[in-house]
Amino acid sequence: MLEALGRKPTFLDFDERPLIAIWEMTQACDLVCQHCRACATPWRDPLELSTDEGKALLDAIAAMGTPLCILTGGDPAKRPDLVELVHHGVCAGLTMALTPSGTPLMTRDLLSQLRQAGLSRVAVSVDGPTAAVHDEFRGVKGSFNESMRILREARELGLETQINFTLSRASLSMLGAMGDLAKNAGVTMFVAFVVIPTGRAEQSLTLSANDVELALIDLAKMSDAFPFQVKTTGAPQFRRVLLEKHDKDVPMGLHRDIHEGVVRGTRGINDGIGFLFVSHQGDVFPSGFLPKVAGNVRKDLLSKVYRDSPIFRRLRDSSALEGKCGVCPFRMVCGGSRARAFATTGNAMSDDPACAYVPKSLRA
Repeated sequence: MLEALGRKPTFLDFDERPLIAIWEMTQACDLVCQHCRACATPWRDPLELSTDEGKALLDAIAAMGTPLCILTGGDPAKRPDLVELVHHGVCAGLTMALTPSGTPLMTRDLLSQLRQAGLSRVAVSVDGPTAAVHDEFRGVKGSFNESMRILREARELGLETQINFTLSRASLSMLGAMGDLAKNAGVTMFVAFVVIPTGRAEQSLTLSANDVELALIDLAKMSDAFPFQVKTTGAPQFRRVLLEKHDKDVPMGLHRDIHEGVVRGTRGINDGIGFLFVSHQGDVFPSGFLPKVAGNVRKDLLSKVYRDSPIFRRLRDSSALEGKCGVCPFRMVCGGSRARAFATTGNAMSDDPACAYVPKSLRA
């Protein structure tokens, strides 16, 4: 991702610092998405981190050596201090990215101000190749057109763009059409979010392990056929699929993580591993989909929470993985979705039920 954002990738010790920090600036949003992790509402929470607290958070992210910060929501455009906070993060040395909602709030003028403040990338959710599909999923008519407008205007202003696509039971057949749409939109990256049953996302949206596997194989083919990078969220086994497809001769001691485009040894990014999430009220989580509070930035040092809190330390301990994930040869480069394991079993270290791979040691 850093290569795509114009920064040279570096080796990071994920026990010391994450590659990516996500700040949920607000849970306010004018959309009513079927799968919303945040269960967003139209109104801002008076207990959101203030502007000064947000600046302190950005400073803390930079101080711990984390290079990339993504501002998300809800809809970050609901905050009038958005441009100010982006500028502060850039001045602190962070690469700043943004995930606005597909609404009229993200105007061309605001995009221009964000570009001038130093924003690097705009990532917009597009959940179907047509307005009818996307708007039904997002709950507001016109959202598809707004999302495509934001992507177009961001590119015209010189910002890198990214499409986030929710991969659910309803959208499984649309991957090919979404690849064409992403290519025509000129995006730098396409990210498939494999639904995790949390927030508003109901079990009916989730995919079977076999469906996920077939989708990941299609995504791997897409990564070869299209000019943009392909990434997944909620499906770290995509790294295993890519390794099986491209790197069969690479020894287990030094996997090339195609997912990030850089050699990182055997460790891949996952919930709490090279990744952290800060809520609108300052709670620190391993990810936005794993609701296990590890601390709060209003009273705790962010770096200490990441490095020393029991939940983060346990998630980074591959020997603590249970079931087939615990004996899988890809447990370091993949490790399964800890968020999905927790959502489905209550145990963050158990099997990822969306993974179809069976380690050789467990095959009959």
